[in-house]
Amino acid sequence: MIDCGSGVRLERAVPCTVSDGVVLISDHYYPPEPGPHPTLLMRQPYGRDIASTVVYAHPVWFAAHGYNVVIQDVRGRGDSEGDFYPFRNEGRDGADTIRWVRTRPESNGRVGMYGFSYQGMTQLLAAAEQPEGLVCIAPAQTACDLYHGWFYRQGALRLASSLGWGLQMLKADARRRKLRDASDGLEKAWADLRSQPLVTPYGQHPQLQYEGLPTYVRDWIEHNVPGSYWSALDVSESLARIKIPALHLSGWFDTYLSGSVAGFLSMAVRAEHQYLVAGPWIHIPWGELVGEQNLGPEALLDTDSLLLRWFNHWLKDSGEFAREPRIRHFALGVNRWCDADAFPERSHSLYLHSGGHAESRKGDGRLSSVVPGADEPRDIFIYDPETPVHAPGGAAALSGPLNQAQLELGNNLLVYTTPALTAPLHVFGSPRLILYAATSAGYADFTAKLVRLRSNGQADFVCIGIARSSYLFRDSSYTADAIHCWQIDLEPTSCVVAAGDAIRLEVASSAFPLYDRNPSTPVKPWLMDSWNWQRSTQMVLHDADHPSRLELPLAATS
Repeated sequence: MIDCGSGVRLERAVPCTVSDGVVLISDHYYPPEPGPHPTLLMRQPYGRDIASTVVYAHPVWFAAHGYNVVIQDVRGRGDSEGDFYPFRNEGRDGADTIRWVRTRPESNGRVGMYGFSYQGMTQLLAAAEQPEGLVCIAPAQTACDLYHGWFYRQGALRLASSLGWGLQMLKADARRRKLRDASDGLEKAWADLRSQPLVTPYGQHPQLQYEGLPTYVRDWIEHNVPGSYWSALDVSESLARIKIPALHLSGWFDTYLSGSVAGFLSMAVRAEHQYLVAGPWIHIPWGELVGEQNLGPEALLDTDSLLLRWFNHWLKDSGEFAREPRIRHFALGVNRWCDADAFPERSHSLYLHSGGHAESRKGDGRLSSVVPGADEPRDIFIYDPETPVHAPGGAAALSGPLNQAQLELGNNLLVYTTPALTAPLHVFGSPRLILYAATSAGYADFTAKLVRLRSNGQADFVCIGIARSSYLFRDSSYTADAIHCWQIDLEPTSCVVAAGDAIRLEVASSAFPLYDRNPSTPVKPWLMDSWNWQRSTQMVLHDADHPSRLELPLAATS
């Protein structure tokens, strides 16, 4: 036993043999007072000593508040035996670990799980196994549905995050398997991570090809449609088996935002005691400094104390979470927390208008509540895979309420803006763009970006959506030069646009490297390079027969 101060003791490298004979290793932190006590379990692939301390308090802090804390290396990571394939074994291994934890003398039989990102998915997968003694979970910034909520968005691969995380995971695999050449290559790529999405074809990225490395990154890329590959890894088809209380934590600028909120909404119709806290955060870290902005002291939510109250309520019967709202969301623009029982159903439609020259913010694109007339001209722009429109944070795919004004100068996107608002408007939920468009290519993407335009000209990114023709129209036909109705769901948000500010919509055909590029040809995007991509002409219609519009969900009060 190691003395951690404050009466907390640490027992390192405790073995647990799971049902197929593999030994998993965990560190155990014991509280000062004699037990038995409830247990908090985190299962993660990054090294149990880290214990997600990039965003959570050290396990010693939770132990000092009266919990056994178990931090376990998942199968094939750290000191645990077996081979690592993301998500594949976490349900069974998690359930086995919970059964084992409950047999230990320090345990009172009540277990809660916590952790974010991958550690959030380990909770959901274990909960779907319904192990006795798992009382509650707190999955943060994760997804129940890996295809739709983690790796893909309406058919487009989340390129920067998927490739970046994949390279990170493979680095550890190369070291574990003593593949020195692979390790050196992966480390070199990691040192220049922002350049990796530029490698084409990205599906044949040289750092993914080393003999002896696992294939999971290539598998994610090649399984570009939903199906049994994905449902075997996640809980998308077993959500009904998760009956326990869950505290979902989401970030408005997190990579897995849509997956996290969708998971909450899906679980809320199947199980009681589902709560959502949606803050203004990126994936890491969580605080008031987001992108280029300081969002004020309320953004510095003490998530550790929040977790402690959650676990005290369910594992110690303290009752201290009883008055919490179902949804607690941080409203951008006014930078304060709001409460809600549900996401709103009412929406406000803003129709696209122009004189046929909506390219860039220098153009004449407008948004208004007036339905377009019969004779409005089309807006036209050129999509070029070689010079794509960049992601919200530019070429680096950074996250946050970043200023889009520079990007909006390009003629490779359309910009539509309302007049200055006369009263505040609180957008809360997932906006939707109904877009009537025709393209010269048989393969196309459209993106929609919601922007809050301040009176000083600063254009704050709020949220984005994308749709790929091969996904959106997979059950129908899609042909070049024909008019199709695109439904593009943007990611959820809570944003108050103040009186004097304006609402802006950007329409483009790329958001690189946040999402992969469409080659505009039959070539698979992951096999695309400059030899087989082509430009395409995109036409957006907004007339009486084709009323393109942005549908904004509105909070009950602003």
